[in-house]
Amino acid sequence: MIARRLLYLNTHRLSAYLWRHGKLLPEGAFENGDEGLAGFAEYLAAHRHSHFSLLANVTEEGHVLETIPFLHGSDRQALITRKIGQHFLGTPLATAFSLGYEKSQRKNEKLLISALTNPIHFEPWLQRINDAEAPLAGVYTVAQLGGQLLKKLGLANGRCLLLTLQDHSIRESYLVSGQTLFSRMAPITDSSIAGVASSFAAEAGKLHQYLIGQRLISRDETLPVFIVASPPAIPAIEHACPDHGHLAFSIIDSHVAAHKLGLHTPPEDSRSDFLFLHLLATAAPSQQFAGEVHRHDFRLSQIRQSIIAAGLIALLGSLLFSAKENYDAYALRQETQALRTSEADLSWRYQEISATFPQLGIDNDTLRRLTTRHADLSRQQHLPGGAYRLVSRALDQMPNVILEGIEWKIGRQGTPAAASSIEGNEEITTIRGAIRPEPNATPRQILASFEQFAELLRSDPACSVSVLQQPFDMESGRALRGGDSEDENAQPRQFAVEITRKIAP
Repeated sequence: MIARRLLYLNTHRLSAYLWRHGKLLPEGAFENGDEGLAGFAEYLAAHRHSHFSLLANVTEEGHVLETIPFLHGSDRQALITRKIGQHFLGTPLATAFSLGYEKSQRKNEKLLISALTNPIHFEPWLQRINDAEAPLAGVYTVAQLGGQLLKKLGLANGRCLLLTLQDHSIRESYLVSGQTLFSRMAPITDSSIAGVASSFAAEAGKLHQYLIGQRLISRDETLPVFIVASPPAIPAIEHACPDHGHLAFSIIDSHVAAHKLGLHTPPEDSRSDFLFLHLLATAAPSQQFAGEVHRHDFRLSQIRQSIIAAGLIALLGSLLFSAKENYDAYALRQETQALRTSEADLSWRYQEISATFPQLGIDNDTLRRLTTRHADLSRQQHLPGGAYRLVSRALDQMPNVILEGIEWKIGRQGTPAAASSIEGNEEITTIRGAIRPEPNATPRQILASFEQFAELLRSDPACSVSVLQQPFDMESGRALRGGDSEDENAQPRQFAVEITRKIAP
């Protein structure tokens, strides 16, 4: 994890702190001079891979309220840059805070433009940071964090004053809905507890009159005043700042505030430096004063950390995928081993059983081929049962038909189909018989009986019936003939019928 270091800059020195697990650990103080700047450069060289945040508490801080049209994107940014140049020309340490939109038809945006108006005071320190290529997250001010402090303590409201002790001076801030609209510093001539208490009371009254003069508040409005002080100084401040007129004083115990904020190193006196530094470390504002030139190395550090994080995620994903593949491979090896064990057991049991078989004098492969061929022949075996049943049903209905001979075969002898496989061939049933005529039956009646018998054979749609020989010859222009005589009283001869049925494959 990247270490975070906080820099606190006032009018005459810069102090460095390491923030770790809710504690602020002092690491050095550097005076505003050549010797202090040289020491600061050495400090940066030793910790150039940390992320730095600069908190400033200086007098030269300006605030201006502006209204701009409703814009988006680059147009809005260009207009804000123009407004900053109009009010604070010559300083690169400036920013704009959005205060929302007016509820009018034009929907104009209200802005608070703030700037550090003495960039010369910051330039030597920022130059040392750039030379060391140390990542600078941003430049912030104590006045900027006042609203965050009250919000964290659950004291944020509409309009109020916040007074804190900073570097032998009082930081006075006027806040509206948690946003600082005006801030200034007032020096303290008497640093005793009583002198600080009387200074709080006097400065609160002066700031109240100034705000009334600027028409930022009305004369009849009661203004809450929050004062941050250490426990030993609270009784003196309460005595010096009773509620009177239109000021309602509330004292904030700095130790209680540190506990609520999660700061494990509470302030030793009434100064609020540690409270604001801890707020900067835990809840830094989205807006800051440094330009992209000063934050170049910080952007590079962010890109570097993103690449490292992406690489770690990819590595973790690869490790997880590799672990899954290894587990699958292990499971397959276990399954293969189990199958091999089962195969060996089954082979042993087969050999044990086959040892009891009678010896046939042939090897297993030949026996396997024979059994396979026998199974194929069994499946191809056909019997004349179907044809015989058809003939039997027809004879039951025609008792005057006498069956003299029946022949069943598969395929026609001497044809290619007979030499081929049985599948797709046909079975042929040939019936020979005679018609037993009734007394005085004419040849036509005998032929009619024969045709009725043939129709009964044709009742099965899977069979085709062909008449090979009829009881009488049927020739055009000649009389009916039966047997060897040519008169109509001749006896019928033997008939022959062929029934063909396709064999299903």
